[in-house]
Amino acid sequence: MNAQADIPRLVREIRARTGLTQEKFAAKLGVTFPTINRWENDRAKPSPLAMQRIEELLRSMGDNGADLLKRYLESKNYGVIP
Repeated sequence: MNAQADIPRLVREIRARTGLTQEKFAAKLGVTFPTINRWENDRAKPSPLAMQRIEELLRSMGDNGADLLKRYLESKNYGVIP
């Protein structure tokens, strides 16, 4: 599976599990609403810092985010998980 192609799906799944709108998800990550919208529509990719924040959010979700962390970020070359 192409790691970069997974970003839109990952963002949507995190938002679905947390119940956050694009606006609230953007605020949680410290980015703008249009940025989240571009990620979900595969028009842009998160920066390394944004990926780090996504990883931190998934880790803070505990069991609810563990499978997403494993599926989307482990062994992907994002530079956030060793």
